[in-house]
Amino acid sequence: MPRTPIDPLVLGRVIGDVLDPFDRSIPIRIAYTSRSVNNGCELKPSAVAEHPRVDIGGDDMRTFYTLVMVDPDAPNPSDPSLREYLHWLVTDIPGTTGTAYGQEKIPYEAPRPTMGIHRFVYVLFRQLGRDTVYAPGWRQNFNTRDFAEIHNLGLPVAAVYFNCQRENGSGGRRR
Repeated sequence: MPRTPIDPLVLGRVIGDVLDPFDRSIPIRIAYTSRSVNNGCELKPSAVAEHPRVDIGGDDMRTFYTLVMVDPDAPNPSDPSLREYLHWLVTDIPGTTGTAYGQEKIPYEAPRPTMGIHRFVYVLFRQLGRDTVYAPGWRQNFNTRDFAEIHNLGLPVAAVYFNCQRENGSGGRRR
């Protein structure tokens, strides 16, 4: 009997720590320079210094989406006391386009993990209408589930995450 592959979002504990189980219904492509983000891939902080290109699918341009980027491992995975840290929030993204066509509500903040391996999670939600999602007043202790509930976003339509850790040679002891 063939084994069902384990969902990478479950394996990486994104489902559980950040999201409830959901069915993916919209394709999303996230790329930093020329490197696409795939679940569980490793990206260096220097590779994610500038916000990525994000392209989303969808049915038509009259449907709008919200993209959230969070770090559920802030400030470090063994003590994520700032969970979830909000790195980016873009709303009103028309279907079949990308974040360049949306409203950046919280500017992109590049990942700079200092301890351990951090997961950076992109979550895409379908909005009920345009101008229905507002920026929170803070970045730390953001909660994706609560945010979705407050703005009537429902379950995500897509999500992807990557891993990132401090690059060797940055920081540490000097000789």
